[in-house]
Amino acid sequence: MNYDDEPVFKRSKWGTSHYTYNLSNPIGLALTVVTVLVVGVVMLLMANRAGPFAPDPAPTGSTWNPPVYDAPGTSPSNYPSSYPSTGP
Repeated sequence: MNYDDEPVFKRSKWGTSHYTYNLSNPIGLALTVVTVLVVGVVMLLMANRAGPFAPDPAPTGSTWNPPVYDAPGTSPSNYPSSYPSTGP
């Protein structure tokens, strides 16, 4: 079989303008195998929550500490209130 005459991609037989890998061409066959392997590895990584799909590590501190207001005039009591004042 002469592989030089076979294109890497061939038009889909579904009547659309999409192209598929041509398994008669060695490059098309290699692309198919590589695609299946990559999809399989990604699915395994997702199922095992490994690699880029691993959860974030737990925080090192036991509790969350809010930031301390060091700068003058930045305490929460200095911000304007959304409620009307009830002054005399």
